[in-house]
Amino acid sequence: MAREQLNSTSYNWNAFADRPQLASALAAKVADRLTRAIDRRGTALLAVSGGTTPAKFFADLSAAPIAWDKVIVTLVDERFVPASSPRSNAGLVAAILLQNAAKAARFVPLYHEAAGIEDAATSDDAALRSLPWPLDVVVLGMGPDGHTASFFPDADDLPKLLDPASDRMILPVHAKSAGEPRLTLTLARIIDADFLALHIEGEDKRVAFDNAVAPGPRKPIRAVLDASPKPVEVFWAP
Repeated sequence: MAREQLNSTSYNWNAFADRPQLASALAAKVADRLTRAIDRRGTALLAVSGGTTPAKFFADLSAAPIAWDKVIVTLVDERFVPASSPRSNAGLVAAILLQNAAKAARFVPLYHEAAGIEDAATSDDAALRSLPWPLDVVVLGMGPDGHTASFFPDADDLPKLLDPASDRMILPVHAKSAGEPRLTLTLARIIDADFLALHIEGEDKRVAFDNAVAPGPRKPIRAVLDASPKPVEVFWAP
């Protein structure tokens, strides 16, 4: 493993020679953190992102020898589409992460049939309050525009999504760049996590990250880094 530490108080930079090495290292780190949480409080709460980037990480994590029957898995964000849609984050998690040993985990999806996304968000907010908060582990992704979770730069009510003092668990997201409406955990819930990681791959994502943390207009990922009470662990491979 190649490891690089950048001079920053808001994140630690972990660079790997290739994507399989990154996936293996991230899976090992997450498994360790989940095991620590189980030892400490008898359960562990994990939130993951979707998209294509985490597939290898999901596969590696699914085989980790931890007490999966004591793990609750949910999503950082979700498109307002059913699990049968190829764009569903829940579908990806079910197909890759919730396999092998991880079949024993409990999964709490964000999408469910509702009159509209606002109604879905209200129902999800109530349902998520029954989980053992705070989150033990959150693994975020990042888009080339600097969005993370579903904090899109052009989202309606972006300040509400990024309010570090919000009492909401989840909110609806409307953003032209997002395509369909989405559901997302609020920044306040994400930064409460005991371990917060950002998983990015490719030179284009590194450039996007460097641009996001440079002086200038604040991108959503920078808002996460700035608000997190502890350094975010960034995992990157070319």
